[in-house]
Amino acid sequence: MPRSFTLRVPSTSANIGPGFDVVGLSLSLYLTLTASHDDFPPEPILSPPPKLTHSGEGADEVPLDPYKNLTTRVALYVLRCHAIPHFPPNLAVHAHNEIPFGRGLGSSGAAVIAGVLLGNVIGKLNLSESRMLDFALMVERHPDNVTAALVGGFVGSYLRELDPEATQAASVPLSEVLPEYPPEAGEEWGRDPPSPPLGIGHYVRFPWSGEIKAVAIIPQFELSTATARNVLPQSYSRKDLVFNLQRLAVLTIALGQTPPDPDLIYEAMKDRIHQPYRKELIPGLPEVTSSLTPSSHPGLLGICLSGAGPTILALATANFERIAEDAARIFKEFNVDVDWKLLHVVGGSHVQEPSAT
Repeated sequence: MPRSFTLRVPSTSANIGPGFDVVGLSLSLYLTLTASHDDFPPEPILSPPPKLTHSGEGADEVPLDPYKNLTTRVALYVLRCHAIPHFPPNLAVHAHNEIPFGRGLGSSGAAVIAGVLLGNVIGKLNLSESRMLDFALMVERHPDNVTAALVGGFVGSYLRELDPEATQAASVPLSEVLPEYPPEAGEEWGRDPPSPPLGIGHYVRFPWSGEIKAVAIIPQFELSTATARNVLPQSYSRKDLVFNLQRLAVLTIALGQTPPDPDLIYEAMKDRIHQPYRKELIPGLPEVTSSLTPSSHPGLLGICLSGAGPTILALATANFERIAEDAARIFKEFNVDVDWKLLHVVGGSHVQEPSAT
């Protein structure tokens, strides 16, 4: 009997100033999948490949081959780790995406989480939240984005150190989801992947003040995470590490206090680990982050690069339009056009349970 369901995954912003590769926020832009399929037959049958369609952000960029699409490839990986080698018959998936690609708002992390949820639902696997996180972290090694996308809110996370055997296993499925697939990346490719070790990632949800909203100031150019990581140094001074650790310890509590303290938060959102090195990739970044302050823009709490950028995230309780428009004016001086969105911190991914059609 045909089954249908809808799943929704939020966008995310990682780092939040000093929290490089540690903290993340889930935000109110979504990747929504609507899917339908027939039940798996008792015996394997020849079935046409899944039909994929896409609308919204990235509609002209996303591969619609289910064996090269990130979300369906991750879903197939989850299925194959549970001895289900194929997609179910007559699988049709429509993705509607609100998350800009390559802007530091977690588009790839959302696609990975959507794939894990898709595999879990169509395989009737009933995976726990922690086990779904294991599968996501086999694909996406940075836990801040995928954890926030899965569980929602303001979260801190870390990866467990693995023994040599588990480390070897965890390195294999990355080849399953490379942005560019080899020519042989069809139905038979990656038939026997290793399952994730148990408990790869761990997280805690920090308090978040409901008064705080996020102004996402989005330059109209893409910046790949790989490019943004390549400009970072291999080592840091103890002074810079202590600078970030001190501020991160304060920030994780300060963003949950009511009323939020702008002087405390603004200083606590400063960073010396990644933003100074990425300024050459984002014209106007230092000028925007230094020109907008709680004194010049009442209601502003703090400002930082969102993930790897180029989006700037301004946390604020009021004055949202002026903050965004003044940031846009500064970027315009560097010939950078921007869009902006007022976003809320939201809950995690949600699945509307399958129902008969």
